[in-house]
Amino acid sequence: KETAFRQNITPDTLTLHADRGSSMRSDTVAQLLVNLGVSKTHSRPHVSNDNPYSESAFKTLKYRPDFPERFGCVEHARAHCRRFFTWYNTKHYHCGIEMFTPEQVHYGTWKKVYNIRLEALQKARERTPERFVKGTPALRKIPADVWI
Repeated sequence: KETAFRQNITPDTLTLHADRGSSMRSDTVAQLLVNLGVSKTHSRPHVSNDNPYSESAFKTLKYRPDFPERFGCVEHARAHCRRFFTWYNTKHYHCGIEMFTPEQVHYGTWKKVYNIRLEALQKARERTPERFVKGTPALRKIPADVWI
């Protein structure tokens, strides 16, 4: 409820994509989502790749050099994941969102960086037009909405 308020999520506008684990299928979670006005979808049975965003995040998590061979306890795993997801959302540049961070895209601060990049390309073309035989390279814009 606090997160929905903090992120200005209007009831009946958000869908949570969940796996088919027992906690995500429980009546308690289902009722919480109903109370928050959040609809719910589930992964297809026996298919682990129907949420490309989550799958990408987990692959990045598991292949990072600091991923431990084993976690000593649940607190160790939680601490590691807190550090990882903070880095992933605030420092890691994603090729799928034009080398911006999820935080920049979520809060709209990517636009300032986009304009800086665009200006740098234009200045480079002015200084060395022979390098840009096809004109100034275009930067792709970030999509307004992302859907699974």
